[in-house]
Amino acid sequence: MFGGGGGGRDCGADAAAYVLGALEDREAEVFRHHMADCVVCRDEVATLQAVADALPLAAPPVGVPRDLKRSVMTAVRAEPRGAPARSRQRDWKSSLTRPAWARPALAGGAVLAAACLAFVGIEIAGSGSTSPRVVQASVAGPAQSAAAFVRLQDGRGELVLARMPAAPSGRIYEVWLKRDGHAVRPTSALFNVTSAGTAAVDVPGNLRNVDQVLVTAEPLGGSSVPTSTPVIVARLTS
Repeated sequence: MFGGGGGGRDCGADAAAYVLGALEDREAEVFRHHMADCVVCRDEVATLQAVADALPLAAPPVGVPRDLKRSVMTAVRAEPRGAPARSRQRDWKSSLTRPAWARPALAGGAVLAAACLAFVGIEIAGSGSTSPRVVQASVAGPAQSAAAFVRLQDGRGELVLARMPAAPSGRIYEVWLKRDGHAVRPTSALFNVTSAGTAAVDVPGNLRNVDQVLVTAEPLGGSSVPTSTPVIVARLTS
């Protein structure tokens, strides 16, 4: 299942299932023991956990279709208690792009996790818009443990944050835009995070020609020029 402490060929293969809570108790215990000596798997879990934490903020809530909810709950109730987990698709990223009928069955909690991802996909597919693109931002300073993403679709952007520390006392976060060859420009987006360290902030304006989205901590009311080093930088162009 796992490679050695130096990172074998299959290292990280169970990371997604571990983050989703889809491993059996014994498998999870073995994987945790393996992670203690494997930096590859620790890094993979840390990366995937940041994505998992931000996923609930990446799309607006949508209603669950009655027929889909009924079929999911029927599958969960039909899962024999104590039965061994059925085979799982190791390549979880490619499995999300395969038709639902072609994917292997998942046990218990994984069924619900897959259903949640399906609901997000339904909302996007039914919107009639181009597919969204998610850009992971770099974080620095007090925010270095945060997860930050910009969700782009049809020229619009939304900044999604998880585990973000609150702005310092007397300050507020401000969103800035940077275009190639131009100085950063302020936006009207001023925000702070929830007590849980989360936020979903609409980025004003059309982002089609924007190279970077930045966040700084500014005096209350915002600034016309940055007064501090950016804590978040999302590079929209490579």
